[in-house]
Amino acid sequence: MSEFKYDIIKECKQTGARIGRLTTPHGIVETPCFMPVGTMATVKSLSPEEVKETGSQIILSNTYHLYLRPGHGIIERAGGLHNFMRWDRAILTDSGGFQVFSLSRLRKITDEGVEFNSFIDGSTHFFSPEKSIEIQRALGSDIVMAFDECTESGIKKQKAADAVERTIKWLERCANTPLPETQMLFPIVQGNMFEDLRLESLERSIPYAKCGIAIGGLSVGEEKPVMYRMLDVMRPYYPNNMPRYLMGVGSADCIVEAVCRGIDMMDCVLPTRIARNGTAMTMRGDLTIRNAEFKEDFSPVEEDCDCYACRNYTRAYIRHLIKADEIFGGRLLAIHNIRFLMRLTDKIKEAIRADRLGDFREEFFKNYEN
Repeated sequence: MSEFKYDIIKECKQTGARIGRLTTPHGIVETPCFMPVGTMATVKSLSPEEVKETGSQIILSNTYHLYLRPGHGIIERAGGLHNFMRWDRAILTDSGGFQVFSLSRLRKITDEGVEFNSFIDGSTHFFSPEKSIEIQRALGSDIVMAFDECTESGIKKQKAADAVERTIKWLERCANTPLPETQMLFPIVQGNMFEDLRLESLERSIPYAKCGIAIGGLSVGEEKPVMYRMLDVMRPYYPNNMPRYLMGVGSADCIVEAVCRGIDMMDCVLPTRIARNGTAMTMRGDLTIRNAEFKEDFSPVEEDCDCYACRNYTRAYIRHLIKADEIFGGRLLAIHNIRFLMRLTDKIKEAIRADRLGDFREEFFKNYEN
């Protein structure tokens, strides 16, 4: 028997959005959920205990980066990624496909796989679908992503169609590469910004989806309304009995819009990345704490926030740390930003339970400034 299952607990009568429980070998993940990104087996600047305190149930790590450094063999000998980084909750690993295409200026794509140069030292490497799965098997993540070809926004339709075809062929090879019952493969839907290709990719991916399906190739530079249109097109055709994972989305407005469109899981580096630049996420929009207006502002980052940073420190202090290039300032804002997204998803779930997510969406955007 598989160690994975997905139970739908509640559907919102206004929007059809769901609350679900995804059972994994490392605990239950309640959806909708946001997954902080721990690319290098760490959520940037934070300890596992700090990440847990934010309410995070699952994190994402990256196959491409961990393959290059320190190497999946080392992590396997350490007892797997959970033991290596001391995280006892669920982990999802990206296949490395997006990084191969986005970080490698020199790459050669064939039906067999992708030859690419390391972003660290320029050395040459090769990823096939089988290789990606073998690495993820060694990492021991709970959720394993299929190796796919991610295309940039604005390409010609034929190139997008070729990528869909290759992604499906690679998906079949991923599915034929053995995994233990403690790991679950998620297919990735591609198709760029072409509605018919999106639907074709979704239809052909569903037979390989056993307990989850991912939507890739969005939030890659297109305008937000274009992404929302793609989600609207696909929504009637998703499997109902498994979570839908929208890859690479982490702003508050996009999370609200995505959940209203039937999405259950999301991830992004955004909350920790903008924290290091001195930006805080709030229910009214992003707040640039490093600005001079906060020099003598002795209030918390967000008045009703219960995170460690807001309970203990002021905007003025955090601004001072950011301006002084002190690491602690970025750490405090990273804690706040991740906790903010956990609070946001909690509010979304409250609205779903009350059958009023549509009303919540309207109220949210009255106050939120992009």
